[in-house]
This record gives sequence, structure tokens and C-alpha cells, in this order.
Amino acid sequence: MFDKFDVTVIGSGPGGYVCAIRLAQLGLKTACIDSRTKPGGTCLNIGCIPSKNLLNISENFSKAKNFEKSGIEIGELKLNLSKIMQNKDKAIDTLTKGVAFLLKKNKVTFFNGVGSFKSKNTISILNSNKSEKIIQTNNTIICTGSEPVSLPGINFDEKKILSSTGALSLNSVPKKMIIIGAGYIGLEMGSVWSRLGSEVHVVEFLDHITPGMDREISDEFMKILKKQGIIFHLNSKVETIKKNDSEVIVNFSEKNGNKNTLNSDVVLISVGRRAYTDKLNLKKIGVNLDQKGRIKVDKNFKTNISNIYAIGDVIDGPMLAHKAEEEGIAVAELISGKAGHVNYDIIPGVIYTSPEVASVGKTEEQLKKNNVNYKVGKFPFTANSRAKAIDEPLGFVKMLADSKTDRVLGVHIIGPHAGELIAEMTLAMEFGASSEDIARTCHAHPTFSEAIKESALSVEKRQIHS
Repeated sequence: MFDKFDVTVIGSGPGGYVCAIRLAQLGLKTACIDSRTKPGGTCLNIGCIPSKNLLNISENFSKAKNFEKSGIEIGELKLNLSKIMQNKDKAIDTLTKGVAFLLKKNKVTFFNGVGSFKSKNTISILNSNKSEKIIQTNNTIICTGSEPVSLPGINFDEKKILSSTGALSLNSVPKKMIIIGAGYIGLEMGSVWSRLGSEVHVVEFLDHITPGMDREISDEFMKILKKQGIIFHLNSKVETIKKNDSEVIVNFSEKNGNKNTLNSDVVLISVGRRAYTDKLNLKKIGVNLDQKGRIKVDKNFKTNISNIYAIGDVIDGPMLAHKAEEEGIAVAELISGKAGHVNYDIIPGVIYTSPEVASVGKTEEQLKKNNVNYKVGKFPFTANSRAKAIDEPLGFVKMLADSKTDRVLGVHIIGPHAGELIAEMTLAMEFGASSEDIARTCHAHPTFSEAIKESALSVEKRQIHS
């Protein structure tokens, strides 16, 4: 006799465990399956959480080098990478245990093993001992996330040729690191190891970093990273990556035809991620995929099989933990007969470097492409009292508003605590706020958030402090 569930969630990352908890709250008997013994998916185990831990520690280390300028005198500064990694692992352990507790508290049955379809209502769970368990389910939600992709013919060994997973677990600080790809993950990892002492080179195929970001913010971001010591090679295509016992050799060609070679201790390949669906046995039950291997779904996250749904990185859209969480809540409520919904026009994105970079809504390039008439308001952190007082004056806030209606269409921030500041504008845009609404809202002084108010004032050229 098989265990039977109303809904089975395959994957316990941010989308999966949030979805499972919401389903249980709505009274549905819910199972959650994950190949890892610890729930939390890539985000908690080998992604968002460990990377932010290392970013924070490396930033503190970098700041400590300059304490004397502020009047704080300390002895010789030493780096203990082993303790840093222990601290990172402790953070992972604490948070994954927290997720396991929440699943148990909400009476979600957790299965450790690889989940795959035997039929649309039958799921096989194969654990690490190759022992199989079969369960029956009325509905299934696929949220198995994504995995890093490499360059053609290049395999990750996580020793010298790294994915983000390997970059989070190095046992010594490399003298030199090459990063292939100037996206969010590569620049975050580059920042970590640059602060800890590595000479970091970034090789990017395009003529700018962070593809898809507002170009003005992107250009300012690269200027700041250059000042921090990161070296960029733009308009460059990697031809070969070879390794020997002592180093890795990267050969790349520039757009102008010049050939270059870089030698380093390690190479981090950060050129994107792909949907992780290989072990689900989707072909057998006939679930349709798109050309990129993602699962096709309708507006209600339903696949072509009526009782199978998909959310998160396995479907189209930005591969972001919070996007997956919103979809998890929405699909749980839809299955329960409620009105689940995700506003894809207002999904914030954050790069956790120093300074941070955050955005929500449209970029200036997108508005131009769509022939939207808009106004721009900008305010620099050099004119923000709080930023100046604590010596963090880099960056600015940029607000884009509709020329006719004044409705805020996009906000882009590079500066201190940008990842927190963007929440105000995400909420404001969700409620259809105008730049005038933001400009006339009282912001506490002295705070970083005043830069948002001033950028809103700047839309009509009436900012006070610049």
C-alpha cells in the first residue's frame, strides 16, 4: 500500500519548501522530496546563503584594513580561511535546520532522495542507498531548480576549474583567479576573493558587465570594481582552457582580433545556469519542454499534463530565489481554488557586492526600445548625509517615471544597502505610485533612503541637496 498525498513538491529550495508549507497551511496533505539530506536547495546549501556569508566576512576584512583612518587602532590583521569556511558552514547548517523544522511544524512529509515520475500520479523516490519508495499523488509541483553550465568541452573539477559551488569552498586564497562571465554570481565571487587577497581577472564576451542591467548603473558599477582592483577583459571570447598541476591557462580573443593568454591558480566559469530536470523522467510522461530545456507552463504554472505544475528556475523567467517563492505561494493557492498571482514586472534583483546594486522594473534601454516617453531623476550618495557620515558615498539612485502619468516605471540603485532600499520602491510600484508620491513621503533623516526621496524630487528637477 503506497502513501498517498494531495500534492507532492519535488525540490525543497526556496520555491519548493515555501510552496509545501503554504499547501499544508491550506489543508492539503503534502509531501516534499529532495536529493539533499538538508532542505533549502541550491540557495541555502551552495548558493545565496553561503555566498552572502562570505561576502559579509570579506567586506569586514577589507574594512578592517582601513580602521586606522577612522581612529580605530588594532594589531596585525590576519586571515584564517579555515575559520571563515567554518563560519559559512555554520550559517548553512542553522538555516537548513530551520527549514526542516518549518516543514515538520507544518506537517509536511519530507523524503530524502531523487524524485522521478513513474506515471502522472506515481512518484519514485530513490535514496543514496538505491532503496526505492513509491508514493501516490493527486498533483505534483516540480521545482528542482537549476545547475551551472560550463563552456563546451570544459568540465568542472571544483579544484582548478570551478563552478560557483567550488568557488564557495576553496581551502586557500588563490594568488590569481580568472572569472569567465561578468554576471551577478561571477562578480560577487570575484569580490569575495579579491578582498581576501586574490588578483581577479574577469573575461566577458560583451562590451559591458551585468547584461540586462540599466547601462548607466552597469558602467558605474564597473568603474567602482576597477578601483577595488578587479581587472576586466571585455569584448573577449574564451577559446581554450587548459590546466596542469600548477596552473590553469586561459586563451581568449578580443573582438579586434588580438589574442591573449592568462595564467591563474583557478578559473571560475560563471556563464549561466540551466534548468535541472534530467532525472525527473519527464519524457516518459510527456511533459513538454522548450528549446532551452525549461518546462513549458501556462499562466497558472500548469504543464500540458493537467495535474503537474512547475515553478522557479525550471520555467521561464529570472532565476531568483524570491521569484520562485512568489510562484510557490501562487501555485499552492491556485491548486487550493484561490487566486494566486505573480507580478513579473516588479521582481527586484540585487548584487551583493560593496557597494550593492539593486533594481526593479524597466531599464532605460527597455523604455527606449518600447518607445515609452519617460523622465529621469537621479541623486548621488555623495550628497546623502548618512552615506557621507559613515564614508560610504559611492553610487546613486536612478528613478524612471512615465512622462505623462508620472507613474514609476523603474528604479536602479548602486550604493550602500541598495538591496534593502529597493524594497520601498518595489512596494511603491506594486501600488502604482508616482514619483510625486515618493517625493512627498516623509523619509527619516539621516538615512540612506533619503536618496530615494531626492531622486523622486529630481524627476521634476526639484531635488534639494544636489
